[in-house]
Amino acid sequence: MKLPGFVHSVRFRLTVMYSVLLFVLAAAALGVTYWAVYAATDPRPVTQEYEAELVKRKADGREIPVGTMTVAAVEDIESAANLGTQENLRTYSAIVLGGLFVASLGIGWVLSGRALRPALQIAHTAKDIQATDLSRRINLEGQRGELRDLADTIDSMLDRLDDAFQAQRRLIDDASHELRSPLAIIRAHLDAALTSEDASQAERERAVEVIDRATNRMSRLVDDLLATARRSSGALADTDVDLSAVAREAGEEFAVLADERGVRVSYDLTDGLTVIGDHDALRRAVANLLSNAVRLTTSVIVVATGRDDDWLWVTVADDGPGIAPEDQPHVFDRFWRRAHSSPLEDRHTGLGLAIVRQIVESHDGRVALFSEVGEGSTVVLWFPARDRPYGAPPPDLPAGRPGAPRDT
Repeated sequence: MKLPGFVHSVRFRLTVMYSVLLFVLAAAALGVTYWAVYAATDPRPVTQEYEAELVKRKADGREIPVGTMTVAAVEDIESAANLGTQENLRTYSAIVLGGLFVASLGIGWVLSGRALRPALQIAHTAKDIQATDLSRRINLEGQRGELRDLADTIDSMLDRLDDAFQAQRRLIDDASHELRSPLAIIRAHLDAALTSEDASQAERERAVEVIDRATNRMSRLVDDLLATARRSSGALADTDVDLSAVAREAGEEFAVLADERGVRVSYDLTDGLTVIGDHDALRRAVANLLSNAVRLTTSVIVVATGRDDDWLWVTVADDGPGIAPEDQPHVFDRFWRRAHSSPLEDRHTGLGLAIVRQIVESHDGRVALFSEVGEGSTVVLWFPARDRPYGAPPPDLPAGRPGAPRDT
């Protein structure tokens, strides 16, 4: 037999639970009352009766019989009265319990409905929210309680999801925009040179070079997007990492490229700096800083590490053109470029520094930039030390630029 749908609802179960509980308590109270009455009295029926003759006394003292009646002892009559009282109490108690149970069902249904009204509001709002529209919120009002806390928690979760979806949409839009340009370049040169019978050999070679640069740019963009997704997935296993070793490995990767450009990489590393994190991700963060420095510097790049209280730092400093103050708040944004960027900057995907910030923040660290136009730039990556006390705040940013280029 299939039960009605409302039987499976929380409201129905709460109603039955309230009613049964109230019924049990009322039955227990009446049972105690009944037992107390029974214990305090001696209820029993009349066991021995007598026949008594009724007489009428005249004025002259004569007694005239008028009939007979059945009588009993006073104690027996009191016990019989107590017995009747208990029987009446039992009967009325059963009637009251039955009525109370029916009334409690109705009262429990109403009260459970009022108690579950916020939960129904949460359920209806959550049902109306779709993955493409996370702008709605529950905004539960009323007294602070468990359901209010639940609603506030869900609203907070929706805020984070909304921010994540918006960031994802911005990333997709920006990536699509960035890929559109090299694809258009490739298509244009294919149509204009490689597929045209009138194109000269020099024009075709030039088209191949342009297409090669465009495909390299797309490859770098795809690599950067994969690195972003890899760190965002949270599937990496963090271990103890030697920060100075990571900095030296990243510097050695760019040693050859730096030599080709006439740039020298200098190191000022401190031993014994251990952080908890992903070795490859940290190396990529330093490598992305070096990639920018090698492209922009003219003589020397300094890679340095150190410790400030419970926080470790690694810096990459160059003597390049520097960054204008109005541009510094945007250099770690995705796909950001200066309005008047150089040809070397145009070849860049615009994701390198954004990936640096993402990696550092995923390690509970932070990024600081020091730069002046014409005097180069220094990027400082702060990481909590492995032995840092739980909850210790990060240090204030130093007034100077640790690891700035010097003539050594």
